[in-house]
Amino acid sequence: MSVKRYEKNPTIRRATRVRSRIKASGHLRLSVFRSARHIYAQVIDDAAGTTLVAASSVEESIKSAGNRETAGKVGKLLGERAKKAGIKEVAFDRGRYPYHGRVQALADGAREAGLKF
Repeated sequence: MSVKRYEKNPTIRRATRVRSRIKASGHLRLSVFRSARHIYAQVIDDAAGTTLVAASSVEESIKSAGNRETAGKVGKLLGERAKKAGIKEVAFDRGRYPYHGRVQALADGAREAGLKF
């Protein structure tokens, strides 16, 4: 993909804008990826370039189709794992996805488990 086409693609521009604001804050980042069937989330330390905690709807404990209640379960599971790892506060990186539906349900589930955004 040429640079010009890359810069004009609105979904890529939106994701870049959201991510750059979060990285400037210096917080750990809760990144969300949403496919047609599943939802994935991970807490990333950008300074070290490592994933600290991850959860998805593909895991055996959840293993369900992509809907809002499944996304909420993924958020709760991620929040519980983050608490065990000693993570209390993160910045929510929705990427190119609007904040509604499954993305919002995942965020609400993580908040219920004790993560602060």
